[in-house]
Amino acid sequence: MSTDEPQPQPHRSSPQGPASDPLQTLLLVLVTVLVLGATGYLCVTHPGLTAPIAAVGGVGAALATAIGIALGNRRH
Repeated sequence: MSTDEPQPQPHRSSPQGPASDPLQTLLLVLVTVLVLGATGYLCVTHPGLTAPIAAVGGVGAALATAIGIALGNRRH
């Protein structure tokens, strides 16, 4: 006996993971813009700090990338 009613499909999670919260994304962008703006202002007003700020920024970017990759691989 077959019926015309559709059978329920099992729930499948998306391979990309849960969708990000728009407020969280907005706050992340806002904080990034504020930090970059403050860093730029500091480099313009105090040119002697440009090299140390660039060094710290380079190390921070590499560290953030490594942490992002580690967290991304852990979720799979």
